[in-house]
Amino acid sequence: MAQFEAFAEGVEVNGETVYAVVDGMGMFKTRALKILAENGISEPVAGKWYPQQAWLDSFRIISQTIGSVTLAAIGRKIPENAHFPPGLDSIEEALKSIDVAYHLNHRLGTERLFDPRTGKMKEGIGHYGYEKVEKNKVKMVCNNPYPCDFDRGIIEAMAIRFKPSGCLFLQVKHDDTAPCRKKGADSCTYYVEW
Repeated sequence: MAQFEAFAEGVEVNGETVYAVVDGMGMFKTRALKILAENGISEPVAGKWYPQQAWLDSFRIISQTIGSVTLAAIGRKIPENAHFPPGLDSIEEALKSIDVAYHLNHRLGTERLFDPRTGKMKEGIGHYGYEKVEKNKVKMVCNNPYPCDFDRGIIEAMAIRFKPSGCLFLQVKHDDTAPCRKKGADSCTYYVEW
C-alpha cells in the first residue's frame, strides 16, 4: 500500500498524536484545525480516539496544498505529543522505540496495538523497522501508511533528541535507491548516521 491509505478498517489514533498536526504547523494552527475538521476531526483532544483514515486524509491535503517541509515539521512534533516508552537513554533505544510508540498510539477496536504491561504488539498498521548497519549507523524501513516526509521528521526528532553528547555529526538520509511511498511503494528507507 502507498501512503495515505490505512492498512485496515477501524484503526484509530489518539488525540495526543493527532495534535502533532496542529503543533507542527506552528503559526498556521488555524489552517491545521480547519484541515482536520474538514476530515471529521474537530479540535483533537488528549484521551480521545480518531479514525486513522481521517488523519491520513488530512495528511493528504497537507501534502497536496502545503508540502513536504510541513509534513516533516509535523513529524518532528510527534515525540513531543505522542506517548513513547519511558527510560530511553541512547539514540539506538530511541530509534527502536519509534515502532513501539507507533503501536502504543494506535488501536483497533478498543485495544491499543501495543500493551506496555505485557510487551505484546499486535499487527495491522505496519512498522518502523530498525536494523544496525555499522557502529554508528542504522537503517530504518518505514512500512506504514503515513507520508514519507512525516516519517523523516519523526526519525530526525528522535535522533537529535538522543544523539550522544559530543556528537558533531548527525545525518538522516532517505535512501533514494530503495522503494518510496511517494512513488507508490509500500515503504521508505532511511539511514541514520552519527
